[in-house]
Amino acid sequence: MALFSKSTIPYCRHDINIHGGLQRYHGNRLIFRGCKGMILEPKGLKVQEQLSYGGVKRPNCLDDNYVHGKRGNLLVAAASAPTEDVAVTTEPLTKQDLVAYLASGCKPKDKWRIGTEHEKFGFERKTLQPMNYEQISELLQGLAERFGWDKVMEGDFIIGLKQDNQSVSLEPGGQFELSGAPLETLHQTCAEVNSHLYQVKAVAEEMGIGFLGIGFQPKWEVKDIPVMPKGRYNIMRNYMPKVGTLGLDMMFRTCTVQVNLDFSSEIDMVRKFRAGLALQPIATALFANSPFTEGKPNGFLSYRSHIWTDTDNNRSGMLPFVFDDSFGFESYVDYALDVPMYFVYRNKKYIDCSGLSFRDFLAGKLSSIPGELPTLNDWENHLTTIFPEVRLKRYLEMRGADGGPWRRLCALPALWVGLLYDEVSLQTVLDLTRDWTKEERQMLRNKVTKMGLKSPFRDGLLKHVAEDILQLAKDGLQRRGFKETGFLNEVSEVVRT
Repeated sequence: MALFSKSTIPYCRHDINIHGGLQRYHGNRLIFRGCKGMILEPKGLKVQEQLSYGGVKRPNCLDDNYVHGKRGNLLVAAASAPTEDVAVTTEPLTKQDLVAYLASGCKPKDKWRIGTEHEKFGFERKTLQPMNYEQISELLQGLAERFGWDKVMEGDFIIGLKQDNQSVSLEPGGQFELSGAPLETLHQTCAEVNSHLYQVKAVAEEMGIGFLGIGFQPKWEVKDIPVMPKGRYNIMRNYMPKVGTLGLDMMFRTCTVQVNLDFSSEIDMVRKFRAGLALQPIATALFANSPFTEGKPNGFLSYRSHIWTDTDNNRSGMLPFVFDDSFGFESYVDYALDVPMYFVYRNKKYIDCSGLSFRDFLAGKLSSIPGELPTLNDWENHLTTIFPEVRLKRYLEMRGADGGPWRRLCALPALWVGLLYDEVSLQTVLDLTRDWTKEERQMLRNKVTKMGLKSPFRDGLLKHVAEDILQLAKDGLQRRGFKETGFLNEVSEVVRT
């Protein structure tokens, strides 16, 4: 089953984003709640430009293969995970439908937005003990009542909040996460973070609760961390020890800040994906903030980043195939199809499918739910369980930074917006990193966890590359014309010292 709209016209116009659920069926169109659908236009429209990467010329819009599947021309849409909203019964999904789902994220430059997410640890001020679920529930209830957030429930438990395009959610150990709205400028992003922290502080202080922005829980052991009442986390907790030694640390003792950015086409996605992966170790070094474990120095600058090296290598890492000449949306789908699943969500319950293949699910061959076929919502949920240093959904997520204080929460999106949303800076990054080998990229990813910007690279230190990268980010922000360069001051200080 899938959500789709037929058209006789296989050319994708990327000027309108799609998300949300089905409202009604009208004639031969599906009408969606709270959004407008992607529009398909006739063949023969002029392709505006061609770009080259990896020696291969491709059009700047999606070709026919990415807007239709076995059933013909396809419009895909899905609601936020986890969900089961399936409004129209159609033929089974194909791989091309999954490719089309990713491709539907393409947007023209004037529709590009900035989405910032950050996590933080809550604790009792008197005892320094981690917040338990009852306290988190009280905090969420207080935010809902005082500031007009809508509650997100799982059974009888409040597990999050929603307001407009923002959401508050809980990580496995109660890490408190804000997923920000897609915004146009860094000023708006920073104001959003500031407003959130003000609201949280207003409620938390009355409860005797404080928050700490850092990449790894500095004091308490895993056994001391409360487990949140979310079904997917029980499945993950049971599965993690089977595939690595540090997976439970990742779940219960880490915090991050990340930024989500748009792309205009498959080619633009590839270029940004490659630049993001190549430079992710520099971001890790600039934002390293996890040097303590159980009250003692752990020998790392970013222990959070190190944890990912032995969490589950089937779903994390530096994805060397992104640098293959043939890489595109379909390549990522092939990768994701073979990343082991965690769960399927049916009848408001999580079904344990850990270790099974979405490729088998596509063929109706999951042993946990034999004969059941996936929806696009299942695909969307599965994509959230893949954790590489840069992740592709219908946008790109930069995932290499530790959680940190307020100023750094604004600096991370500033770094990546300056580098990836400016064509001159992006092309310069691609030229600079073009001859970096996969061994060098992996070496940097491994070394920065302990050595940071002092990591040796070729004839010098990574610090010298970081200086050039930071200047490119500043130049890119300057050309945007929104007076955003000041948001980089925090990381400029890191490079200087």
